[in-house]
Amino acid sequence: MSNVLRRRVAVTGVGLVNPFGGLDAQDFFARLMRGESAVRLYSHPASPTPLSQPACHCPGFEAEAVLGRPLAAVTERYSQLGVAAGLAAWDDAGLARDAGSDLYGVSWGTGVGGTLTFERGYTDFYVNGRDRAHPLSVVLAMNNAAASHLAIQLGLGAACLTYSVACASSAVSIGEAMRRIQGGESDLVLAGGSEAPLSFSVMRAWEAMRVVAQGDAESAPRACRPFQAGRSGLVLGEGGAALVLEEWEHARARGARIYCELAGYGQSCDHVHLVKPDAGGQARAMRSALRQAELAVEDVGYVNAHGTATREGDPSEIDALRTVFGAHAAHLPVSASKSMHGHLLGATGAMEALITVLAVARGEIPPTAHLDEVAEDCRGVRHVTGEGLRGVPLRAAISNSFAFGGSNAVLAFKAVS
Repeated sequence: MSNVLRRRVAVTGVGLVNPFGGLDAQDFFARLMRGESAVRLYSHPASPTPLSQPACHCPGFEAEAVLGRPLAAVTERYSQLGVAAGLAAWDDAGLARDAGSDLYGVSWGTGVGGTLTFERGYTDFYVNGRDRAHPLSVVLAMNNAAASHLAIQLGLGAACLTYSVACASSAVSIGEAMRRIQGGESDLVLAGGSEAPLSFSVMRAWEAMRVVAQGDAESAPRACRPFQAGRSGLVLGEGGAALVLEEWEHARARGARIYCELAGYGQSCDHVHLVKPDAGGQARAMRSALRQAELAVEDVGYVNAHGTATREGDPSEIDALRTVFGAHAAHLPVSASKSMHGHLLGATGAMEALITVLAVARGEIPPTAHLDEVAEDCRGVRHVTGEGLRGVPLRAAISNSFAFGGSNAVLAFKAVS
């Protein structure tokens, strides 16, 4: 590998819109450390038939208040969440809103994109009998809308790319942004993802697969229980998360605060089944990320697991971790933050990457909430429970994202040294 391809990548900014409300990443992380759950019983406001299930909705997010009326008018919710998260990361990195450059770009991920716009169009045609679609339907719904608006708002002239790889979408967007910086195509990339999947059609579709946890208003906060005996499935969530990735010397030259280093990115395809996970494919992605980051298994002090709380997904991931980490697996802290913020589909990789970044920077590891009896098929690692672990000198951590279609993406982060 040439010296150009070895350019180091710093994480200098984090931003999100989260289901606890607000855009404060540090407050979000503190809530996770306490094991708080943002899951609530969600009733779809436009449901033609009764539909209520545990979900993570972003309360209090008003696009006009955050983005202004002109921008809010030409974006739909998935883009609004994404632009808000991206701008928050930009500001957190200490960058001026007019600091754009032709060497700065965007790398974004989404799984279902503008589903709310599509659903509104179908409802207008087939339920309300209207003969014309909303005039902005195309630009509202297109999957690259969030990335494009971020590029426009910040004047980012390098590549502006959107990845749709199901639930690995935003993890892939971050990994591919890393490659662009390593290869000298960009000095800085705003990378992340956003999703607003709480439409009637998407919620019904996931429910039909029988992988969604059920519950009433009282039990909803504990509905998502990764690795738990008797776990009953995932919980859908909405939100957005972003990282500012920057070439190391570029970041140092401007005096940026560096949270940690994005040092490795591993990808693989299970090539086994469209929806059934495969531990072998997941292990290949983890090994690839560790190899690129030049990390031994003993160097890794935390794994933010994909951990969706499905019957087949959780044990497959634990099996992969035991395969990759061997004897170290028994001592390796592992947690699934989806137990608290839900599954953001294409945006979940970015949300969990942000959590992993803060874990490394703060020396704190959030727990898997509601985990009081580890399932027999999920044993063999050190599950973090309660109020997490504090004062942990983390040298490195990884974040796993595994998707339908057998696509696996793993990001490896190193502490600043």
